[in-house]
Amino acid sequence: MSQASTTSPAKTDAEGRRLWGYLVEFETPEALLDAAEKVRDAGYTRWDAHTPFPVHGLNDAMGLRPTKLPWLVFGAGLTGALTGLVLQGYTNAFDYKFLISGKPYFSLPANIPVMFELTILFAALTAFAGMIVLNGLPEWYHALFNRRRFRRVTADRFFISVEARDPKFHARQTRAFLASLGGSTPEEVED
Repeated sequence: MSQASTTSPAKTDAEGRRLWGYLVEFETPEALLDAAEKVRDAGYTRWDAHTPFPVHGLNDAMGLRPTKLPWLVFGAGLTGALTGLVLQGYTNAFDYKFLISGKPYFSLPANIPVMFELTILFAALTAFAGMIVLNGLPEWYHALFNRRRFRRVTADRFFISVEARDPKFHARQTRAFLASLGGSTPEEVED
């Protein structure tokens, strides 16, 4: 759900460690929703919420815009249908005219199966490729995977992570803000 999925570090501390950001743990989905609204309202843009299951209302709490994937799939399906129609129309009515039992050179009902199949093919391939690209996949490495505590995100814990490359990020102020959200003590995440 992050608005950007690359994980390059932005800040280096006095000891030379590269700070990726902070991680805060919550025990309930309600606490996570409340915290997500506060992070959104504070103006952070490079942050994410991590949950073991879908939490209804989280997209609104994070201020995420709807995806453009349905429009891409619709456009691809329409392109597939038109491709099937034009391809058959051109080959049957212009390129290779062949009169069969006095039937017209071009007839829409005869072309519907191919149009349907190309609609499905183009839409399915676009849905697959669009999902991969828009989600920033494959992502082979993420700094959060190094945190032992973060492993519980697949079982029973809820997390918010704020990246150090966020324009609003300042180590002390961000840490104090995250501590005020009601979760665990903010944990530094190194890259």
